[in-house]
Amino acid sequence: MTPPTPSDPKADLHRYLQDARDALLWKLEGLSEYDIRRPLTPTGTNLLGLVKHVAFVELGYLGDTFGRPSGRPAPWGADGGDPNADMWATAEESRDDIVTLYRGAWTHADATVEALPLDTVARVPWWPADSDEITLHHALVRVIADTHRHAGHADILREGLDGAVGMREDNTSVPSSDPAWWAEHRERLEQVAEEAARKAQ
Repeated sequence: MTPPTPSDPKADLHRYLQDARDALLWKLEGLSEYDIRRPLTPTGTNLLGLVKHVAFVELGYLGDTFGRPSGRPAPWGADGGDPNADMWATAEESRDDIVTLYRGAWTHADATVEALPLDTVARVPWWPADSDEITLHHALVRVIADTHRHAGHADILREGLDGAVGMREDNTSVPSSDPAWWAEHRERLEQVAEEAARKAQ
């Protein structure tokens, strides 16, 4: 058996980060200003807010942490500011503003990743002083995990809005696009859940 061809760890990490970035922006496409902003859970989770949040995650972990500040202060940093300010866009912040912010965060973060070895050690400014060291590799994994987590949130929120689902525009990773297929599938799952509940009584 031929051993697998070695891959570049940085390239692998960047690929998975970019997949999540693209997925998040795709979830905004075709929706109104209202739908991308409106709170869709009891805690106010909304699509444009998720994009704003991950932009500042990248600027923090892959910028400020490695001595490469973007010049864009985190919205929660102001004295007396809303501690959840990164999770929603104000009426004055347009969709283009937030998307441009996010794409700018990509460029800034990617420059950090390109410039430094994965074993570069830095200190996270907002972590406790006795446990604030992090490598670039760790920071990248952390940002990838956070971005994919929120891309999953966005996928579910978008499905609730208009039924659109999928991992990527070029690969939805779902077995059917037929609403009737999904209605039958959902009904089957409902029946299974009811049967399991009866058996548990």
